[in-house]
This record gives sequence, C-alpha cells and structure tokens, in this order.
Amino acid sequence: MPVPDKQLSAEQSRQVAATIREELARRRISRQHLAEQAKLSISTLEKALGGGRPFTLATIVRLEQALGVSLRKTDVPIDAATGNGDIAPDHLGGYSRRSVAWMEGTYLTLRPSFGDKDAIYAYRTEIMWDAANLCLLFREAERLDANYTQYGEVSVPNQSGHIYLHTNRHGQLRLITVSRPTIIGEMYGIITTLLAGRGSQLTPIAAPIALLPIKGFANPTFGRIGADDPNRAAYHGHLKRITDEPFAMFLPG
Repeated sequence: MPVPDKQLSAEQSRQVAATIREELARRRISRQHLAEQAKLSISTLEKALGGGRPFTLATIVRLEQALGVSLRKTDVPIDAATGNGDIAPDHLGGYSRRSVAWMEGTYLTLRPSFGDKDAIYAYRTEIMWDAANLCLLFREAERLDANYTQYGEVSVPNQSGHIYLHTNRHGQLRLITVSRPTIIGEMYGIITTLLAGRGSQLTPIAAPIALLPIKGFANPTFGRIGADDPNRAAYHGHLKRITDEPFAMFLPG
C-alpha cells in the first residue's frame, strides 16, 4: 500500500511559495519554465503558489532540484495581531516581506523633462517596508518641483510580472508601472500622471521612467539634466533602453 505524500502546513506552504516567487523574480524565469524543469503540471504549481493547495514533500523535492536551493526552512514567527506574519494585503499582491526585501533601497529615478524636451528629469525614490501597514511604500525626494513630490504604496502581483508604484490623493491617481528588476536591480517602465499647465490646467501625460539602484552611480546628479551634465549620456542610455529592448511600448496616435 503506497505511503501518503506528506503535506506541509499552511504557514510552511506560504513560506515556500514566497521563496519560490523570489527566486522566479531574481532569475526572471516564468512559472511555466519552472514547472517543466521540476516535471510538474503548471496547474499544480499555480495552485500551490496561490495558496489553493498545500505543497507536498514530493513536490518540494522536485522544485528544490530544479531551482538548486533549499525550500525547507525553519518556520518564521507569526504576527499575533494579523495572524499571517509580514504579508501585504491582497489588493497589493499578497507578497511577504521576505519575498520583496531585495527591492528595498534608494533609487535614482529618471524620466524625460516635461518642461524641456531636450532635458532629463532626475530625482530620488526610496522604497521601504512599512511595518504598520504591512506593505512596501515609496517616497520621492530631491525634486526641483518639491510641491509635487509623490509617495504611496507598492503593488507586486504575481500574475503580471510587473511592479506598480501608485499614489492616490483624494481620488487623484498617479501610476508608475515597471518591470521586475534586472540582475543588477534596474527597473524600467512607464509613468502616467498629470502635467501642470497654466493656472489650474492639468493634462494627462505618459512617459518612460527608470528606477536605478543609486549605489551604481559614483556621483549622481539631480534636477533637470541638460547636455552639459556629466551624467547626461548615461541617463539618456537608460531611458532609451526602455523602448529599444523594449520594456515598454508607446503607440502612435
């Protein structure tokens, strides 16, 4: 008579799922590819990662062999107040702090200048974990137009493979959609916001945007970057990469 395959507890399964999602993001591989390498059906992997069924020991062994990492770790303490540890709300993607820890840090943020078509606008964005709200938050700094400094929440859903930095102030929204980080932590995508015009005039505008780990720049410059700035060429190269590779597309009208 066959011995039943041992199932992990709900909390152990959540920890394993978080580790797998982190490995997928770091290596930029798809769930389909992992399922094929582990000789599992994609539906089995999807249900386990989504919390629809617990992981079994046999499944864990196959996934460990495919990823080359250990997935069986010691349980982490559960937060008594929330009952689920450091897990973000479902509407932000339900990610664990451990699975997004690599994203915390300071980023040089680049986009085209809205006021000068030949310049690049550069500022700083910090992404950090907020223990009170159990999610990642972002906050901007070093902006010339300090009155328009943004801050808000970070969504990291598994389905799209992208990251969303969104601001909601009294129903007024601003959204940044970027790719999962490259191997050195760069994130590229699109910003959708409002362009301030004369008086109270506001016009919807979209543009390429790059979030780059600031530690990769010896002497970053901020503000409106013109042709005489020593970082101009490097900054322009990052923005050009967004549509060249492409990380994002802009369709003609």
